[in-house]
Amino acid sequence: MANTETKPDFLEQFVEKLLVRSVILFGIVFLMMHLLDKRPSFWVPDSAIGAKTPLVMRGGDPYIRALMRTISASESNVRNPYAVLYGGDYAADLSKHPDRCVTIVAGPNTGNCTTAAGRYQFITSTWLEEARRYHPDPPTLLFWQGYSFSPEYQDQVVYRWLNDSQAWGVDLRQSLKKGQISTVLQRLSGTWTSLGYGIEDNANTSELPRVYRQMLKEELGQAAKL
Repeated sequence: MANTETKPDFLEQFVEKLLVRSVILFGIVFLMMHLLDKRPSFWVPDSAIGAKTPLVMRGGDPYIRALMRTISASESNVRNPYAVLYGGDYAADLSKHPDRCVTIVAGPNTGNCTTAAGRYQFITSTWLEEARRYHPDPPTLLFWQGYSFSPEYQDQVVYRWLNDSQAWGVDLRQSLKKGQISTVLQRLSGTWTSLGYGIEDNANTSELPRVYRQMLKEELGQAAKL
């Protein structure tokens, strides 16, 4: 009886071997870059959802905008960061700070509660303090309803705050333009403790300089189109 089994032709074998070798080679290169902390510039961890969410605020300096998105990757790492509360619940009303105290379940402050909310995880007292300085639309005394916590105003307050060199003792924009992202994150870590150098690092903390560089690339690209 004749053998009817057909063998793959030469081209098929060549393609299969090429694909296998390419995958192996790519895996080796990526592993080496990981070990040397030299991952590709385009690489941003899938876990950095907060950074990938664009700012609502229009305009502004791309270096500061990229920094704001980087803060979000560590502090409010969800697809809808503007409404998120500590612990993962969401506020339905952003006409003012939600001011909901949620019990802390991990870290050095376990058992206490926090009112952290929004893209930049403002606690109520910090929001009121910084909103008095930087909010572009403060409420009138006659119809006091609190400072609006809408996404646009969250961005505006943080943008103006980060641009205030007197608030930080250094011109953050100039530091960023010099490539000193680690120095800037260290300067801000007293306010946003998950940025490194603080007490509440998380899974994204070590990736933040790399996240910042990718966000800056995006923001500079957007600015060039205007």
